[in-house]
Amino acid sequence: MKDFILNEKSKKIIFIVLAVICLTPVVSSPIALLLGFILAVCNGNPFEKSLHQYIHLLLQISIVGLGFGLKLNEALEAGKSGLLLTVISIFTVMTLGYFMGKFLRLERPLSYLISVGTAICGGSAIAATSPIIKPNTKQISLALAIVFTLNSIALFVYPAIGHFLHLTQEQFGLWCAVGIHDTSSVVGAASKYGNEALEIATTVKLARALWIIPVSLITMFIFKNKESKIKIPWFIGYFILAILLNTYFPIFDQLSSGITHIAKSGLNLTLFFIGSTLSIQTLKTIGLKPLTLAVFLWGFISVGSLLFILNFD
Repeated sequence: MKDFILNEKSKKIIFIVLAVICLTPVVSSPIALLLGFILAVCNGNPFEKSLHQYIHLLLQISIVGLGFGLKLNEALEAGKSGLLLTVISIFTVMTLGYFMGKFLRLERPLSYLISVGTAICGGSAIAATSPIIKPNTKQISLALAIVFTLNSIALFVYPAIGHFLHLTQEQFGLWCAVGIHDTSSVVGAASKYGNEALEIATTVKLARALWIIPVSLITMFIFKNKESKIKIPWFIGYFILAILLNTYFPIFDQLSSGITHIAKSGLNLTLFFIGSTLSIQTLKTIGLKPLTLAVFLWGFISVGSLLFILNFD
């Protein structure tokens, strides 16, 4: 029993040490995610049961902090540039997801969760629509596992492709916001590419996340469930407030650099936490059909949005 306790203590110490290291500038966003995953595979996650409730909170706080690095005119310009692509991509992915799910004979709730997660903002969209369509626990877990797995891949692949194609900061930021599912991975990939890419990606992605509200309303109609409540991403309002404070109150000119630095560190820690919740066991639960749907939709939105940006932006 004593050995077991010591073993658990050592696991917690290793976890905490790595988490602190991820707060330092020596660890980039993709490496933080990778460290978390390696830890989960080799050492297990001693805080897994309690960690999930803190991941979204830390992500939201970090994103609000990033708002202090933006001015209002920059945010409006970024949001405007991504509006058309956002509308087209959401409609196209949801339509393709419906027909592809039918073709693969996937359970309707699972197919819908994967589609909405790909179309809007990954785990947040899945969490928002789940109470409406009432899938079973396994379907929610599968959809989240697939989305987080593809997000992890995107965090490494997108910057490499961006540099290979010599994408500008604006092009890459817009591509990240549209092509990567989850906000954490969008911000992580963009921060690795550059500050301008990060500003554009964050603004466009959060504007995209607001589409959770109309899509949730449509979901209620499709699944004929009028009793469900829509989960509104209120933290986006705080992000906008941070931008307004940074724009109209000169005192924040001196503070914005420090706040955004802390926010980026918080994002790295978030990605470390996300990586630590993934495991080989989790990945093994992913079936071929749902994975096929997810990869198809992700490939379509990644390639399609990149071609759109290169030719029309």
